[in-house]
Amino acid sequence: MRSFRASEEDAARFNEDGYLLVRGLFDKEEMSLLHQIAKSDMKKRSRVHAARDAEGRESKLWLSSEPGEDIYNAIVRCRRMADSMETLMNDEVYLYHYKMMVKEPVVGGAWEWHQDYGYWYRNGCLYPDMASVMVAVDRASKENGCLQVIKGSHKCGRIEHGVSGTQTGAEEARVQLMLEHMEHVYCELDPGDALFFHANLLHSSAPNESEHPRWTLICCYNTRHNPCRNLPGHPSYNYMEKWPDERIKEIGEAQLAAV
Repeated sequence: MRSFRASEEDAARFNEDGYLLVRGLFDKEEMSLLHQIAKSDMKKRSRVHAARDAEGRESKLWLSSEPGEDIYNAIVRCRRMADSMETLMNDEVYLYHYKMMVKEPVVGGAWEWHQDYGYWYRNGCLYPDMASVMVAVDRASKENGCLQVIKGSHKCGRIEHGVSGTQTGAEEARVQLMLEHMEHVYCELDPGDALFFHANLLHSSAPNESEHPRWTLICCYNTRHNPCRNLPGHPSYNYMEKWPDERIKEIGEAQLAAV
């Protein structure tokens, strides 16, 4: 088990770039448990819905904000995630939701350039003071559609969003202007790597044209001072209990044994 807490230097980098990449935040055993549980979790898989990109290809996901004694909550609430997020956001955070993003081999679709706050603004979130952590379950590469970001784009404020396929995408002309002047980064991740990123950071992903799946767990947090409507899967403030990092393996092993 790795012990990690974001430092003030990490927070300064996050504030400058809009993201922080942490290699090996979770070890091989933790990711093996998550991988096995997620891919055999029929209850969650029954909730999967597909979002089509502009070309009609599908990316799948399921989303939840339910508390419970499961490996998803153990990861969301663990100290290395929650304490680090509070350092980066300079406030108490709580669970907004977690979701598993599924890009199937060959057919998995793209995600258009967007800001998460482009969605969450419509949920009545007053400020963009929100952030997420993407945890790689499978290896994420350029070939299977890893996350792409525009470095520092969170400083540009909220961009207008419209419909692209069945997704919500940022205004194309504005995105192109940013790409002309800002750095375009491919965030290739190995299992257990984690990317913390601000809700206003523009990001996208290409379709999966490889023979390898790309599953990622994304844990989304809001800050206590940021009011929002209380919606299913997108709740208003509710105190989030933090759990010791050791509980990931304890709960994961028990959950896997019960499958």
